[in-house]
Parts: sequence; structure tokens; C-alpha cells
Amino acid sequence: MANWNPWHGCKKLSEGCANCYVYRMDAKYDRDGSAVKKNADFNLPLKRNRQKQYKITSGETVYTCFTSDFLLAEADEWRAEAWTMIKERSDLNFLFITKRIDRFAEVLPDNWGDGYENVVIGCTCENQDRADYRLPIFLELPIKHRFIACEPLLEEIDLSAYLNGKIERVVAGGESGTSARICKYDWILKIRQQCEKSGVKFWFKQTGYRFVKDKKLYLIDRKLQHSQARKAGINLLQDLENPFNL
Repeated sequence: MANWNPWHGCKKLSEGCANCYVYRMDAKYDRDGSAVKKNADFNLPLKRNRQKQYKITSGETVYTCFTSDFLLAEADEWRAEAWTMIKERSDLNFLFITKRIDRFAEVLPDNWGDGYENVVIGCTCENQDRADYRLPIFLELPIKHRFIACEPLLEEIDLSAYLNGKIERVVAGGESGTSARICKYDWILKIRQQCEKSGVKFWFKQTGYRFVKDKKLYLIDRKLQHSQARKAGINLLQDLENPFNL
């Protein structure tokens, strides 16, 4: 696994952005999370070591733009070059999550065709309103590998109408940070049931800080949120170590 953030900073867009971890992280260092800038490590996928081998080795999953949004309008001037690197490193699997799937068709490279085989795209849906707006768009786009990210999950969501064979998996989880909004285990279970019925892989990624189970509120430390989710034993995945394995 590798992390590649070609640019940093983002603009809040919807309800799920209210307690953005990027803003929270930047605030610790007295930085403005809304200031979008190109990172010095922009060309990381092409960087080589002294033996002239790629630093990111073949076959790795590259978590892309997790301190921004790959489809952010403020990054339009850099994206074409990023797409070129992604295409050149077809031996890697690039994964990004976006709240701006409605911009996707506008910013595709000319050689995209019906999608790059090595690109995995997640569409974020934090509530029913965003699911019903974003997912119809998402399902009509030329994408080879796609998943739904219900993070932070802010309410009960019905995804049944969208689990039609094009969605490979659904990820769900609560909101981190001490200002987090509540995530209820019942909401997680209902999404899991929808996935199981449709034959879609499901990953309960993290509990979040404020987690309600059996009508009891638990305040869960950040370092335990992923492990506590895994202990629930409700994932519908064969490979828990690499949940995005293609």
C-alpha cells in the first residue's frame, strides 16, 4: 500500500464535510485546510531509487488524494498530468474517493475510453440525500471499478436501488474526531443487509468516535475505531488485509 497526495487542501461541499479530518489535521499546524496547493511529491508514482527502480513497486494499491479530492475544481490545472502518470503506471492500482462525482465526465483524459483498468473510484454518500443525487450519476459513468463509501455515515441509508451489479463493494463507517456526529450500529447493519442481498462486498471500516449500539453511546478512542469495527465480524470480504484487492 502507498499514499500519493498530488495536491493538498479542499473546499467543504456537503454535510459530510462539516468535521473534515484534513481541516482538523491542518489546524494542529496552524494551516488553512481550504488552501489548495500542489505538493512537492506530485510525481511520486514516477520516482525511482538509486537502482533506477520505481519507489512504488508494481502491484501496489495507491491511495490517491486522501488529503483533498481528486476532482476538486481548484486542481484542474494539475489533473491532466496526474492522469498521465496513472496511465503510465498501469502496473499499480490507483484508488480515490470523491464527493464531486458530478464533475467526473468534465475532467477525463482523452484516452479514458470505458475506463482505466487500474483505477478504483469511490463515491461518498454520507446521507440519503447525497446517495440519491450522486449515485445515479456514478452508475452511468464509464468506470471499470467502483465502490460506495458511506463515510461519515450520518443517518440510515437505503442503497438497494443502486446495488445493481456495477458496484463492487460498499464501505461504511462513523466519523472520527471529538466533534464527531453519532453513528448507529443499526445503520451499519442495514447497509450490510442490503449488500448481502445484492451480492455486494461490504466493509465496516471504523466505528467513529460517537458510536451507538443497543441504544448505548460509546466514545471510542481514535486508535481503536478500526479494530473495534473489525471485531464486530460483519465484513463481507474474503481478504480483510486488502479490502480493495481487484
